[in-house]
Amino acid sequence: MEYVTIALMAAVLALQVALLARRPPDNAERFERVERELREELSRVRTEIAARLHEGAQAQSGALDRLAASMGERLETIRASVDEKLHKTLEERLGRSFQAVSERLEQVHKGLGEMQGLAQGVGDLKRVLTNVKTRGSFGEIQLQSILEQLLTPQQYEKNAAVTPGGGERVEFALKMPGAGQGEHVLLPIDAKFPSESYHRLQDAYEAGDAAALALAGKELETFAKKAARDVRDKYIRPPHTTDFAIMFLPTEGLYAEALRRPGLAEALQRDYHVVLAGPTTLSALLNSLQMGFRTLAIEKRSSEVWKVLGEVKAEFTRFGEALDKTQNRIRQADKDIEELIGVRTRQMFQKLKSVETADVLGETRGAPGLGE
Repeated sequence: MEYVTIALMAAVLALQVALLARRPPDNAERFERVERELREELSRVRTEIAARLHEGAQAQSGALDRLAASMGERLETIRASVDEKLHKTLEERLGRSFQAVSERLEQVHKGLGEMQGLAQGVGDLKRVLTNVKTRGSFGEIQLQSILEQLLTPQQYEKNAAVTPGGGERVEFALKMPGAGQGEHVLLPIDAKFPSESYHRLQDAYEAGDAAALALAGKELETFAKKAARDVRDKYIRPPHTTDFAIMFLPTEGLYAEALRRPGLAEALQRDYHVVLAGPTTLSALLNSLQMGFRTLAIEKRSSEVWKVLGEVKAEFTRFGEALDKTQNRIRQADKDIEELIGVRTRQMFQKLKSVETADVLGETRGAPGLGE
């Protein structure tokens, strides 16, 4: 607004100077005087304009300084807030990252521990399987587990003597129903695990060596026949046992390899009366025998059931006769009660009526004036 006022004053002075310049020359003194006044006024206006410009510059400089200071304070506040948020966010992310890394490291450490335990277990298993006695124990434990899951303790026997008083004992034997009451026949089951032959066969498969594969297969077949011969010679003792036995192979892979040998299973059944069985096959066989045991138990109890039904029938006949007699007695008692209520009650009413009539006649005769 001040700049506009100064500009207007300068325009007015310029206009006056122009007007004076057009006046006639006889007014030279007056013109000089006005010119001096205008010069003085112009000088004063210039001074005032300069002063006001200086004051405006100082005011603007102060406003700019205050604005710069305010902006600096605000920027500092914003910077501090941003730094704080960035620091907090960074700490949180770093914390989560370190936690995730710690968890992963813990899992890796745990996995390494499990791998070490697994490696140790594999080593222990290898040592177990390389020992002939513990290999037999492995098959025996596997067989016992299946028997415990599918049969009751009364249906099989552990370390059973194949003959009364004999020295030969089979690992497990099923108790099959015998001909007489309470008698049973043993079905021998023996576990075999040729780990060396089986491992050599697996190595030959992995190496793709046909010659080694044929040799390992032949070795497995030889072992199966020798084991079947031992089972036949030691544990098949009719009539105390069945005329056949079961040779249990504790792994499905070993059982499959035995069945893959052409004619091996048929030869063992025909020549040695030994049936091969893996875990799944033995479980199916035990389930079938379990159903057979139940059928025999039902047939055994059927005669007892018919006997009980006959006794119930005879007892029911006697109950019918007693019920007829009781019914006749009830009818006779009903007849007696009806006679007692009908005939005897009428006789009592007649007696009471006669007594009442006699009393009335006696009173009439004893009244005054009636007797005269």
